[in-house]
Amino acid sequence: MRSIWKGHIRFSLVTIPIRIYNAVDTEETIRFNQLHKEDNGAVGYEKKCKKCGKALTAEEIVKGYQFEPEQYVIVSPEDIEKVKLKSTKVIEIEGFIDASEVHSTLYESPYYAGPDGPVAAKTYSLLTQALKASGKVGVGKVVLRDREEVVMISPLDGGLVLYKLRNPQELRKMEDVPQIEKKEANKEELKLSISLVDSMASSLKEMDLTDRYRDALREMIEAKIAGKQVISVQEEEKPVVDIMTALKESIERTKAQKKPMEKAKGEKKQAAEAKPAKQRKQVA
Repeated sequence: MRSIWKGHIRFSLVTIPIRIYNAVDTEETIRFNQLHKEDNGAVGYEKKCKKCGKALTAEEIVKGYQFEPEQYVIVSPEDIEKVKLKSTKVIEIEGFIDASEVHSTLYESPYYAGPDGPVAAKTYSLLTQALKASGKVGVGKVVLRDREEVVMISPLDGGLVLYKLRNPQELRKMEDVPQIEKKEANKEELKLSISLVDSMASSLKEMDLTDRYRDALREMIEAKIAGKQVISVQEEEKPVVDIMTALKESIERTKAQKKPMEKAKGEKKQAAEAKPAKQRKQVA
């Protein structure tokens, strides 16, 4: 695994050299290239000025901040270099809080943090165990790509995972979503809805979360490479069913699907319990 960032975690007088790694594996992502329809030539990314239409080189492009309509102040790389923050290569932990304080809407991409060298491994392990035992997470700041980010560090499987956090001020309010109205639920419909939720109770590891669209896309691409005809299957439109009928039928279907699984589990358990007894009989 290749690191994408190198620096330190620091809290109070404790400093831990670390490396950051991408937690998300993007190798399975299917990417398309833009091609010229007539000769399959690759289409380059051409940057053009919206004002004069001229195609620009990297040397002709500068950064600007719009402070009034059509009014910009130009900011050079030298100007950005002058903005020095001590957290440029340091994740400065401001404090430790309960993980429940961080709402799920604030989470961004996860990254793995690992110790940078044998000397850092002991302190890294100590912080990991301390966070797990206390039930706390560390919240701090670091400068990434010309902006200061809020980050959270929490223990995971004997190591540390780092999340970039959105600023709460960036989030819109749920009350701004159109057509959300608080309506009194029909008691019978609510009872059936709860019953359906309970009947579908599961765990994340038991769910099939395979990316079926990616698999179908790959299958289509492989068929085209092999010169085969791609056949599409039209999904049938399902009739609209009233809520009470839909809830009742859903509960019955879920119960029917679970019965074979429970029976199979029961048979395996009985076989496991009977095996030692049979073996004891043979020994006797």
